Amino acid sequence: MKYQHIFFDIDRTLWDFDKNSEKTLEQLYRDFGLQSTFGSFLFFKDRYEYHNKKLWIAYYQNRIKKEELSYRRFYLTLKEAGINDLEISKKIAREFIELSPLQTEIFPNAYFCLEYLKSKKYQLHIITNGFNEVQGRKLQNSKLDLYFTKVITSENAGANKPHPQIFEYALNLTGAKIDNSIMIGDDLKTDIKGAHDIGMDNIFFNPKKTSHQEITTYEINNLKELINIL
Repeated sequence: MKYQHIFFDIDRTLWDFDKNSEKTLEQLYRDFGLQSTFGSFLFFKDRYEYHNKKLWIAYYQNRIKKEELSYRRFYLTLKEAGINDLEISKKIAREFIELSPLQTEIFPNAYFCLEYLKSKKYQLHIITNGFNEVQGRKLQNSKLDLYFTKVITSENAGANKPHPQIFEYALNLTGAKIDNSIMIGDDLKTDIKGAHDIGMDNIFFNPKKTSHQEITTYEINNLKELINIL
């Protein structure tokens, strides 16, 4: 067996981040009475996602800290709609951190594939750029934690994917080697590039069948296809 260690990303690979985030945002939209301010939930969600994406890029570039990212995405969204209130933004941010990990939407065939891989005696691990206090709870609440030996976070590693440091940290922590490991993730710029740059094989999970020019070891559109590879 060529591979012994399989490293998974969490968000948008196993845990359906988009569906779970939308459910959380809908609850916050109702709980904080934002209907009169934004007019529609879709408009609120659109502006939040716009600011959230820009702030995550800034976070990856070490231009902001996670605490600022957490509340500023809501602060900028509300400010754009005429609510310049830092305290309410921080309150919504705290609620988001509490509620989001409670959601349990998982990609189709995720459990099936993890059961299969575990039965084949692979060592399964997580490598994630997500926040420590959120990712662990996501895994526990969705029962994904039962399948994984080690959970490697960017906070503990001191670097975000695609930086080699987080992959080297993961290899050292798990006792894995580059040539007996493979990375599975949905993000070409972080998961796939990060693995490729250190010489690790990779599987690009592309459920939306997005066209691209990146070099990948394998590409799948459904997690069930892992059975044909591993």
